[in-house]
Amino acid sequence: MKTISISIPTYNEEDNVLPLYEALREQLAALEGRYDYEILFIDNKSTDGTREKLKLLCERDKRVKAIFNARNVGQENSQYYATLQTTGDCTISMSADFQDPPELLPRMVEAWEQGYKIVCMVKTTSRENPFMRFLRTVYYKAIRRISNTEIIEHFAGFGLYDKSSLDIARRVDDPEPFTRGMVTELGYGRVILSYTQPRRRAGQSSNHFSALYDRAMLSVVTYTRAGLRLATLFGLLVAGAGFAAALVLLILRLAGRNNPAPIDPMALLASGMFFLGGVQMFFLGLLGEYVIAIHRRSMKRPLVIEEARLNFEEEAQDV
Repeated sequence: MKTISISIPTYNEEDNVLPLYEALREQLAALEGRYDYEILFIDNKSTDGTREKLKLLCERDKRVKAIFNARNVGQENSQYYATLQTTGDCTISMSADFQDPPELLPRMVEAWEQGYKIVCMVKTTSRENPFMRFLRTVYYKAIRRISNTEIIEHFAGFGLYDKSSLDIARRVDDPEPFTRGMVTELGYGRVILSYTQPRRRAGQSSNHFSALYDRAMLSVVTYTRAGLRLATLFGLLVAGAGFAAALVLLILRLAGRNNPAPIDPMALLASGMFFLGGVQMFFLGLLGEYVIAIHRRSMKRPLVIEEARLNFEEEAQDV
């Protein structure tokens, strides 16, 4: 009998883990007799009662597993690591806040049974903050234009992954994975299914601006070269404009010997210097993002350092 794995990262989700487990069990009951299952929670050093709830679930159902991180490593790393620790014939990766609806599970399994190796769930509509929805849309359209790899718009990792595609991912040695880009690099036939994203059921989201910005910059430095090339091109244009401005200033200076200059050359020069300084600071910061990415990858730190794991036969390991 084939096994369906479900991987779920948690951080301060004490009000959601038990209801989510019950909702998943309800969906899995419809597949009983055809598939076995395992549900793997990975907790990112929660500070509330999430771990106590997970321990209770593991005692109640041996097919529920849990990994407790020794420290908070960020949602992207934690979720990716949990997916690689599953043992099923396919793995469904989802969030714990009910914004990835459990009732979509049979729909994903049906697509997998039709032969698709990866099922990407795309939120075509959402009940989240309209302004945040707008910012996400702008980000996806921008990154798709400059990326070397296809980035699926409004795909946040919620989906089903066949074991064969995960076996390839396990061979990728990347301590800073960007899952949404890796999905399109695996090369397997995939299907995109749409859904409406509901509001978070309970609790507060940990995806604050700093986390969203870090994830956005990770996608830029990992899957684009446009930033550095734009810096080079813009540098050439600014150099050319600077040379032209110097000629204009020279002409105005010569003309000003007999008649008052129509434009103050010093004001024009000062404005140009402020503009050029701003451009330099912007691209210096962009270059710094690339350097940070190189530095992190060169250190070869593990994705996750485990504090404990429950209902696993093997001992804890670092990946």
